[in-house]
Amino acid sequence: MTEGNFVDYVKIHVTSGKGGKGSTHLRREKFVPKGGPDGGDGGRGGHIIIKANKNMWTLYHLKFKRHFRAGHGGSGGKQTSTGADGEDIIIEVPLGTVVKNTDTDKKLFEMTEDGEERIVAEGGKGGKGNAHFKSATRQTPRYAQPGLEGEEANLTIELKVLADVGLVGFPNAGKSTLLSVVTAAKPKIANYEFTTLKPNLGIVTHREVNTFVMADIPGIIEGAAEGKGLGHYFLRHIERNSTLLFLIPADADDIRKQYDILLDELRRYNPELLDKERLVAISKSDMLDEELKAEMKQQLDEDFKEIPYMFISSVAQQGLVELKDKLWEMLNKQQEEI
Repeated sequence: MTEGNFVDYVKIHVTSGKGGKGSTHLRREKFVPKGGPDGGDGGRGGHIIIKANKNMWTLYHLKFKRHFRAGHGGSGGKQTSTGADGEDIIIEVPLGTVVKNTDTDKKLFEMTEDGEERIVAEGGKGGKGNAHFKSATRQTPRYAQPGLEGEEANLTIELKVLADVGLVGFPNAGKSTLLSVVTAAKPKIANYEFTTLKPNLGIVTHREVNTFVMADIPGIIEGAAEGKGLGHYFLRHIERNSTLLFLIPADADDIRKQYDILLDELRRYNPELLDKERLVAISKSDMLDEELKAEMKQQLDEDFKEIPYMFISSVAQQGLVELKDKLWEMLNKQQEEI
């Protein structure tokens, strides 16, 4: 999937259909000149429905169509026949999609199961035909109910990427390079901040039989929790990853400090993110000789007593098999606990 085709945030306007009007028909047949009222009810207006589809990865199909209008209900007919229901409009979205009311910013629901359907704008109810209003004192009512109006709403549709492993790191930490090496994904790679503007997904093959999904997400910077840089744009995707892989380059001035800054941004955005499994990968370690690596290990053993860490190099393809083994072990451990 190219970056331009990945759309994870759209605003749409939806209008459900109006209910059909009830009929005022009076029964008139050859030998029944005054048969009384037999007007049917109007059909209901069409609904606007959001439906989850596990085969979708993006909201790209909503990028150029922002207005959705369902069909109106048909009018009631004679012989108490009910009018046809208006045509429903079904909007398909990927799993992990959150739907909000744009005007109030209130979260309405989240789509987490394939085939799940939610009505976001109900069609108007059809009006009752005159047959409902017949009584002993009113034998031939010549009126019926009009159909009710449909509903309108402004909706914000937001995709939070569903991936097993989320890559967390500052811009230029080497996340895109790692993803391109361990998966078939082809993210844009360059040595400047925010090369990755949208999440890139890739499927990692482990030991040629197992697979898991890894997401390279826009680089985090200090102040991201306040919305600085790509702040919230990046952080909302991290919520859906089950394991977080912190990528810190070997040439960083202070590896533990960088890790603490990243962790603090996640905590300020959503403290629950700290409950996720974490692994630290020291990237670009092909720049280190054995002596320097041994020296760094002494410091890292002290700094990362509670979090596992390892040295990797995407370019030199060092430590990648061990990295995939460790990630697979962590993912399986979570499944067993569930």
